Amino acid sequence: MSAQQAPVKRGAGWLKLAGVALAAFALTFSLVPLYRIACEKVFGIRLEQGPGQVRAAAAGENRKARTVTVQFDGGVNSKLPWAFHPEQLTMQVVPGELNEARYFARNDGDRAIVGSAVPSVAPARASGHFTKTECFCFTAQTLQPGEKRDMPVRFIVDRDLPDDVKTITLSYTFFKNEDLTARLGAAQATNAPHAAP
Repeated sequence: MSAQQAPVKRGAGWLKLAGVALAAFALTFSLVPLYRIACEKVFGIRLEQGPGQVRAAAAGENRKARTVTVQFDGGVNSKLPWAFHPEQLTMQVVPGELNEARYFARNDGDRAIVGSAVPSVAPARASGHFTKTECFCFTAQTLQPGEKRDMPVRFIVDRDLPDDVKTITLSYTFFKNEDLTARLGAAQATNAPHAAP
């Protein structure tokens, strides 16, 4: 008789074990909705993407909401007979996004001149968070007499810019590149057609 009762006890044990596993499975699935209800109803926190991503979502919203004012400035050295200035004085930018600004240049001289632009970023501690991806300052610029040119600069303000930096100034000063201008003048004189005797 004891031999017949043993299989019944073993079968009941497996049934209890399966019931416990099923209850644990159901409890695990109910934790996420219960967590969401607790956060929204008790603490007033709204979960849009899931409990593990609340901090990342909040940080993303703060970064997106932040804007920084970028001011533009430009001038020329006294030896360079060019007009040079930004086409807009300020721009509101969102850190992490690509932006484009334009500068205007015109050669008011009577010969071709090569100019080189030297940039600066203020305040100095913002310069490490300001990246130019395309800039007329990367190469020397040649303008013929009376030639006008729009010069773009593309840039990104880094998301890690310190929070207390609200305004960044991007400034350029154009200098006459004496060496390249002399070479250009010599090359043009050599290639100029000679008058017939």
